[in-house]
Amino acid sequence: MKTIKDSVHDHIVVDGVARDLLDTPAVQRLRHIAQLGTVSLVYPSANHTRFEHSLGVYHLACQALEHLGIEGREAKRIQAAALLHDVGHGPFSHNLEELTHRKTGRYHDDVHDLLATGDVGDVLRDHDLDPDRVANIVAGEGRFGQIVSGELDVDRMDYLVRDAHHTGVPYGTIDHGRLVRELRFVDGELVLAEGNVQTAESLLVARALMNPTVYSHSVARISKAMLRRAGEQLLEAEIADARDLQRMDDHDLIAALRSSEATAEFSERLDHRNLYKRAVWAEIDDVPGGIIEADHANIREFEREIAADAGVDETDVIIDVPSRPSMKESTTRVLVNGEVRQLGRQSPLVDALRSAQYSQWRLGVYSPASVTKAVGNAAVDVLGLDIDGPLVTEVRDGLYATLDQFSD
Repeated sequence: MKTIKDSVHDHIVVDGVARDLLDTPAVQRLRHIAQLGTVSLVYPSANHTRFEHSLGVYHLACQALEHLGIEGREAKRIQAAALLHDVGHGPFSHNLEELTHRKTGRYHDDVHDLLATGDVGDVLRDHDLDPDRVANIVAGEGRFGQIVSGELDVDRMDYLVRDAHHTGVPYGTIDHGRLVRELRFVDGELVLAEGNVQTAESLLVARALMNPTVYSHSVARISKAMLRRAGEQLLEAEIADARDLQRMDDHDLIAALRSSEATAEFSERLDHRNLYKRAVWAEIDDVPGGIIEADHANIREFEREIAADAGVDETDVIIDVPSRPSMKESTTRVLVNGEVRQLGRQSPLVDALRSAQYSQWRLGVYSPASVTKAVGNAAVDVLGLDIDGPLVTEVRDGLYATLDQFSD
């Protein structure tokens, strides 16, 4: 047994299979992967790691198992999956996942190979656990996979509270203790017990507020886009392949970017926080659907056209197109008058939050500060954007005013 002092959950007791997994290289590697990627360029204290988050998820999973009455080997599988759920993450967390997925076809939760081999596989088998079954839980499969990866998962409960704590942004504060206590299984589905519509709403509101304030902050988006482009240049220069890149930690990637001539400029900019600026910041209604749905190859072609029209180098243009707004949490299931209902059908808040999410969506085109005007004008023409000028950054409410105070 080991007791670890945590900044969010106070003392976390790690025992059994989790204790033996704790010191494996795959889990210790998570100490060197930032939970929020480049968000520390906006919020300097956001330097927490996937390691401490994984401990928090394990801790909440143990509490959930106790309240749900799950014991024995099944509990051990879930505990192992909770601690191991992020071992497939590449450097800077989600920032490069889209890039590596295009090359490997694998996302971070596809960990079957990682769990079956090496020290992790040995530990699991020593505890009479099948690595494939643990990996299935990590991927959210089956009844018990919902606890680790689902609408009411302990992963989300930990990262919202932890990210709010380390950024100093209060919007992610939720009553995770109540959420865990009120979990129930009904016909194989994980739901919240009677009287918890507002509890479910709090989870939805927290995620909806943290997204524009932290996860999709404009400076965070620009730095993520620059890091993705640098990672792509690393692969194109054959400094590393996609599988090598997936197994790097943050320090490995930074060293690779600094040492390669192909990525030297982006590396220096990221090191010195000399980031690209917004040449275009366009609302969803101003963007043709074909642009939003365009694949990576087409986006790169648009970037080349914009660069040619603006008379700048291709590397001076980055298009950042988020996926269409979605709200997975709205499918959270709650018991109301003995009936299982989706939150989206029960709560009037969901439609309001969907509307807010829609209004917050922005397409970004980024470039060095010296060429933003030329790139912005070219981007409006090439992309067929329905806006009057190249830079759309009007402050529409108090929240956006607050965000723009951090955006330089």
